[in-house]
Amino acid sequence: MKKLLISLVLGTSALIAPVLAPAAAQTLPAAVVIVVDMDQVFANSAAGKQAQTELKAKLDAIQARVTQLRQSLGTEEQQLGQSRPQAAGPALTAWETKARDFTARKTQAEQEVQKREQDFQAARQYVLKQINDAAQPIITAVMRERGASIALAQGATLQNSASLDVTADIIARIDKALPRVSTTPPAAPAAAAPAAAPAPR
Repeated sequence: MKKLLISLVLGTSALIAPVLAPAAAQTLPAAVVIVVDMDQVFANSAAGKQAQTELKAKLDAIQARVTQLRQSLGTEEQQLGQSRPQAAGPALTAWETKARDFTARKTQAEQEVQKREQDFQAARQYVLKQINDAAQPIITAVMRERGASIALAQGATLQNSASLDVTADIIARIDKALPRVSTTPPAAPAAAAPAAAPAPR
């Protein structure tokens, strides 16, 4: 894409009268680019590695809980299905009560797992935010040092010279600025209580 843009600019400049060429050169300064692989920053920085260890423990706990619930509820559901009385009467009434209790507990289990998964995703997003927030001023500093006017994510490029990739430098600086991150997102602010209605006169 970059080569295509350069060729288009060069091709257009050939059509411009020579007297306009100096003005065009002044308005189109050469862009200096750096490339950062943020996936590598998240994966290989000290904070990223620490967070991955803690997030894996959280995920393993979720999976263990899901396995436990699936086994216990699955066994109980099977037994419940096999023990259903055929005739109406006190036994069937008692069985229906047990069935409703089981359904309620199964719903609670599903909600518990869903909440755990939501908490895990929130923790992961919080980790990414902390590392990204720390990386931004560092990337700005590296751009300034290299005289760069553009910083591109590695995923946004098809090909690039290795000399443009400053990922290792970014990781080294983040390791000093942010050696650890939290995997516990801050609690959401409590919703404001609705204003009380004025007393009737």
